[in-house]
Amino acid sequence: MTGVQTCALPIYKNDRPVEQFKELEVKLPGYPKADDLLSFDAGAASPHRFYIDSKSLSVGTDGVVRYTLVVKTSGGTTNVSYEGMRCDLREVKIYATGGAAGTWARALDPHWASIRARTVNNQHAVLFRDYFCGLKTGKTPVARVQEALELLRTGGPQTTR
Repeated sequence: MTGVQTCALPIYKNDRPVEQFKELEVKLPGYPKADDLLSFDAGAASPHRFYIDSKSLSVGTDGVVRYTLVVKTSGGTTNVSYEGMRCDLREVKIYATGGAAGTWARALDPHWASIRARTVNNQHAVLFRDYFCGLKTGKTPVARVQEALELLRTGGPQTTR
């Protein structure tokens, strides 16, 4: 058949239309250094310590907050991941994980996953609410990287404590 036109149907999530999202190409940052880590509290129930690499934090023109998360477990293991957070849909994606030799391994199947509040390992919900997204409407990322860094340095917004 000639002259047939197709029409793009809107995409829906949670019964709401969402705009077509075009994610920027992700470039992995330098591996985190101890001097650049800023700690944050992910809740009293977690025995682990959580950090954001201040040098890796960015807010892309696509609205994604990208950062390196470092988790020092109570058992002595250190886990490192480079992640992105979408404030508009309350989602997180892991782009890469860190290796023992200080190198990155790209995720085989990076995908967006919902951020849910948890009792233990609540780091993504805390980053969303207190540092990267939930400061105003919960739908938009921090306006400037410096704003998020200052919140990390001072322990987060005092209004939520």
